[in-house]
Amino acid sequence: MEVQTVSSRTYGFMILYDMHTDFFPKVLVDISDKDANERLHTKANHMAWLAGSLVQERFELARSFGIYKNQQAQELFKDHKGIQEGVQYPTLRTFEQDWKIISPLLRKALLDADDEKLDEPFEMPGMKMTLFELISFQIYREANCIGQLALWRRLLGYEAMKYM
Repeated sequence: MEVQTVSSRTYGFMILYDMHTDFFPKVLVDISDKDANERLHTKANHMAWLAGSLVQERFELARSFGIYKNQQAQELFKDHKGIQEGVQYPTLRTFEQDWKIISPLLRKALLDADDEKLDEPFEMPGMKMTLFELISFQIYREANCIGQLALWRRLLGYEAMKYM
């Protein structure tokens, strides 16, 4: 996929963004709904929460670009909610559907972002940064969460994620 950014500052992010867009459905391949909610008697975030959180954060970032859409599981993840005990999370297929909706919309917004847009302030409780810094964090977080999902695959007895 061609990467032509308005701002040279986002070029590297877009390479990673496209990788993450591709890796997300691959890391979820063949995971059962039961296993997606498995925590293996730990306090770790399960696959369903990790997947939903990843999707939610793409929707949240998109709002900074005037894209006001919500994932189907918005209520479970709004306001950056952590994992909730005793809640049955949606299927991984639900999260994949929403990923496919938001990813191309956000990609276009990121490609079209100019330096003025990237320098806009972004605030949330306890944090102040620029939109560029938020995008930096989001790209890092996506890699981290996809890595956790890949580890969960192995812990649950599934084959490793296939990159191709």
